[in-house]
Amino acid sequence: MKKLFVLLGAVVLVVAFTAPAFAAEWSFYGSARITTFWTDVSEELGPTGEDDLDLDHSLQGNSRIGASVKVSDNLTGHFEYGSGPNLRLLWGEYDFGAFKLGVGQHYIPLCLFYSNQAYGPDNGLLDVGGVYVGRDPMVRAKFGSFEVALVKPNTPGVPGAVDTDVTIPMIQAKYTLKVAGLSVALAGGYQTYDVVNALDQDDDVSAYMVALGAQYNMGPFSIGGNYWMGQNAGNMGNPTWGYAPNISASADADGVLDNDAYGFHVILGFTMSDMVSFEAGYGYVVGDLDDAAEKDETSAYYLQAKINLAKGVSITPEFGYYDLKDNAAGADQGNVTYYGLKWQISF
Repeated sequence: MKKLFVLLGAVVLVVAFTAPAFAAEWSFYGSARITTFWTDVSEELGPTGEDDLDLDHSLQGNSRIGASVKVSDNLTGHFEYGSGPNLRLLWGEYDFGAFKLGVGQHYIPLCLFYSNQAYGPDNGLLDVGGVYVGRDPMVRAKFGSFEVALVKPNTPGVPGAVDTDVTIPMIQAKYTLKVAGLSVALAGGYQTYDVVNALDQDDDVSAYMVALGAQYNMGPFSIGGNYWMGQNAGNMGNPTWGYAPNISASADADGVLDNDAYGFHVILGFTMSDMVSFEAGYGYVVGDLDDAAEKDETSAYYLQAKINLAKGVSITPEFGYYDLKDNAAGADQGNVTYYGLKWQISF
């Protein structure tokens, strides 16, 4: 009899702890992606001072698995892991009626997506004219089409800095308008932090970005893109990876040197059928560092065809070109030509 009571107690505890999980609706998903691209860099970028051709055939880092969770009409959640493995998203949101409060790591307001560029992998021209400050920890309030967020600061050091002091989070906001086939987004952000050099002199690194993006669908045709401008955008986290130019602050003996920058990209799309669609994109970004001899520029374009072989199964052949132009010292940085395809199965 004693063993029966222990067993019944264990069952009650299991039911008590798992009942909330049974009440929630879990929708799992995943996406497996392989990149197969050849990259041909000019002699300025080659490791031996000559042109260099290399193949990248590997699992993409943005392959993912995750789930959306609905606990009630008011309470929802979301998590997603990449193939690192790395945490991409961990998000909880509650709808209070007048507004939605979200807490966790998610795409922050200064993220606009219009390009489906496959190379990079899946760069989406974010490093050349795009707007992408990241998936970062934040607290976000959303009032219909308007959202405002307190975001974890991005605080890369500057040359000569020995200490970084942060007193306020990054502040971001976005407003989105959708009318028929037109979608327009206006976003902005600001952050500031102090850096201290070896002589115990301190200076502030203030950064901001303002961005306008839009997309319009006209039957099988679409056009989209964005324009942004700002100061020290790289310090906020806007891409400085890939073949992007320097858009971050620097420093000299007198203190911090600000970097004024802007960028844009334009994307054209055509859907021929449910099986085949085409896309072309052009991007440009420039950084203008204080006291630099020249501006640091990069432009890029690509052409692709997305072929849907079955539901959730696609391949995307693509060709593209990057022109890194001159750097801030006036030296030619070379160019990059790439070609290949992305394999993807989403489930």
